[in-house]
Amino acid sequence: MANDDEIQIEPVSSVMKVFAILSALSTQKSLGVTELSQLAMTSKSTVYRFLQTMKMLGYVRQEGDSDKYSLTLKLFEVGAKALEYSDLVELAEPYMNRIGEQTHEALHLGIRDADNIVYVFKVDAQYNLRMQSRIGRRNPLYSTAIGKVLLAEKDEQEVKDILAETEFLPSTKKTHLDVSSLLNELKIVREQGFGEDVEEQEEGLRCVAAPIYDRFGNVIAGMSLSYPTLRHSDEDKLNYIALLKESCEKVSSKLGYNAS
Repeated sequence: MANDDEIQIEPVSSVMKVFAILSALSTQKSLGVTELSQLAMTSKSTVYRFLQTMKMLGYVRQEGDSDKYSLTLKLFEVGAKALEYSDLVELAEPYMNRIGEQTHEALHLGIRDADNIVYVFKVDAQYNLRMQSRIGRRNPLYSTAIGKVLLAEKDEQEVKDILAETEFLPSTKKTHLDVSSLLNELKIVREQGFGEDVEEQEEGLRCVAAPIYDRFGNVIAGMSLSYPTLRHSDEDKLNYIALLKESCEKVSSKLGYNAS
């Protein structure tokens, strides 16, 4: 069997044509189907179909009833979001490492993707008994401390819209079973400035999280600390919350957020 280095991936011609069209549009204010077909070296009918799909997805706009097309800002928004999260991990990593050294517990950095959180960075606990997780893992918004801080500053209708198709599955007997129950807790999260998961996602595991803001004042991520209930004390919890809040405030400030 060939190893990974020997596998040759054949390029998908339709994808290459789409990017050829996007690249061509990036060099001009607008271009017509004929010009684009020449630059992409494909038929006008194919270019037209691609353009209509990209228009439907919001990546290009058609100028009136003409055959001229131009790029929207959606590609910029996608690139800016990716850059923002890249910067986010780079900025958060030293603070998370520092908290990990102080507490020896596990830390996670998570963002929202639809009705889930996705872990984009983690620091492992230094104990044998610790949370098992990985970067890229998904968990529900409704049963995680990070999920709660990501939802807490949204209005009730937006939370309902985000979770409209979500099935509230009881991971433990303490998991929220519906959006109404969650909304009641989100009010508390918003007031206290941190979220908690008290054995809602996994029995025997507690988690606290604080929000990270972008320069527009939107909560874009959460930083959490997880630990087994057998290592819980109220004093430790208050210390964890203080460390997380302080670190999240510094990361938010570096992202351009001004709390005042």
